[in-house]
Amino acid sequence: MRRGTRAEALGEYLRGALWALPAAAAALALVAGSLLSRVRIPPDSVLRPLAFAGTADDARQALIAIASTVVTVIALVLGLTIVTLQLASTQFSPRLLRNFLRDRPNQVVLATFIATFAYSAAGLYTVRATGTADFPRLAVTGAIALLFLSLGMLVFFVHHIVHSIKIDTIMNSVAAAAARTVRAYTAKGPGTDRTGPAPPPEAVVLTAPRSGYVQAVHPEVLLRAAAAQDAVVALVARVGDHVVAGPEPLALAWSHGGGPPRDAPALARALHHTVQIGPERTLRQDTMFGIRQLVDIALRALSPAVNDPYTGVQTLDRLSVVVGMLAGRPLGDDVRADRDGVVRVAVAGPAFADHLDLACGQIRRYGAGEPAVCLALLRLLTTAAASVTDADRRAAVDGQVRLVLADAEARIARPADRVAVRELGARLMAPRAAG
Repeated sequence: MRRGTRAEALGEYLRGALWALPAAAAALALVAGSLLSRVRIPPDSVLRPLAFAGTADDARQALIAIASTVVTVIALVLGLTIVTLQLASTQFSPRLLRNFLRDRPNQVVLATFIATFAYSAAGLYTVRATGTADFPRLAVTGAIALLFLSLGMLVFFVHHIVHSIKIDTIMNSVAAAAARTVRAYTAKGPGTDRTGPAPPPEAVVLTAPRSGYVQAVHPEVLLRAAAAQDAVVALVARVGDHVVAGPEPLALAWSHGGGPPRDAPALARALHHTVQIGPERTLRQDTMFGIRQLVDIALRALSPAVNDPYTGVQTLDRLSVVVGMLAGRPLGDDVRADRDGVVRVAVAGPAFADHLDLACGQIRRYGAGEPAVCLALLRLLTTAAASVTDADRRAAVDGQVRLVLADAEARIARPADRVAVRELGARLMAPRAAG
C-alpha cells in the first residue's frame, strides 16, 4: 500500500476511533497545565482576580475533588454510550455502530472529560512541589474552569444522546451520509450505466493481497502503470465487495493489442496501491452501503418481533431521496483512458438497477402484506421514474413496479387495499405504456 493510501486508511480509522480525540485532548491538557504552572501572578497584576484565592491545601483539595468527580462522570458517559451502541445494534442495525463511533459530539464530550481529569491529576504534583505559599494559582483556576466546562458538556451529552437514538435522527443521518457519498463518488452527467471493456480469454488474473472488503479504489496509479505497458486492467471486484486473498481474482489484465501483459507483477503491485482493502465496509466510496443501512432499519421494523410498518414507510421516504439522486447520475463501471483516449482501467461498479433492487427487493419481500409499505415503495419508484431517461433504467423501474403489484395482489388480504395499490401502480405504469 503506497503512502497516500496508507495515510487515507489511517485517517479513516482515526475518525472512527473513540480513543483518538480524548488522547489528543489529554496531551494538550498536560501541555497547557505545564505552561500555566510556570505563570506567577504578582499581587498588583490585573490578572489577580482570575487567580485562585485559597491556600495550597485548598488548591490540592479542589484538584482532588475535580479529578474524582470527573472520573465518576466519565464512567457515566461510557455507560450511556455502551447502552446507546447496544440499542442501535439490536433495535436498528449492527452496521450503524460505526456511525455512532464516528459521531464527533460524543468524541468531543469524552475528550473534554479526559482532558479535565488529566489536567487536574497532573496539577496535584505541581501544587505539592511548590510549597504552601507560592503555587500556580492560575493553573488551579484553569482546573476549575475545566470543571464548569465539563458540567456543561455533560448536559449537552445527555441532550445529544437522547436525540441521537431517535429513529428519525438515525435515518436522517444515514440518508445524509449516503447522499454525500453519491455526490462525492459519482460524477455529474447523463443518467446512464457505463460498461468497461470485456476481458479476452488470455487475460491474466491479479489477486488480492489480503482478504477483506474493498473500501476505496484510486485508479490513478494503476492508470499510469497500464499506460506504460500498453495494457488494460479491469477490476472485477466492486467497492463494498468482499475479496479473498489468493484464489479469488481482484482484477484481470491483458495487453491492449491482445495477449497477456508484458509485466504482470508490476501491474499487480500498482493494483495493490490502487485498491484499499479493510475489515469492514465504509461510506467513502460505497454508494450501496448507505442504502444497505437504511434497508436494515426497515427490515428490523417490519420483522414480526417489532411489527412497526410506519418506520418502514419512513425509511422508504429517505431511500427515495437517495434513489432519486442516483437516477440522474452516471453509474456502472468507472472507465479511465490515457491521454490518447485509449481505455486503460475499468473499475467495476453497481448499475442503477443494482441500487434500485437493493432499495426495494428485501423490503418488498418482507413488507408486501402491508398496504402502507407497498404504497411507499410505489412512491419511491415514482420518484425514480421521474428522474430516469435511459431505457434500461426505465425497464428496471417498470420491473420493480410489476414485482410490487404482484406481491401486493398475492399477500394483501383486504380488497380495498389491493385496489389502492393497483391504482397507484397503474398510474405509474401509464406513462410507460403511452411511451
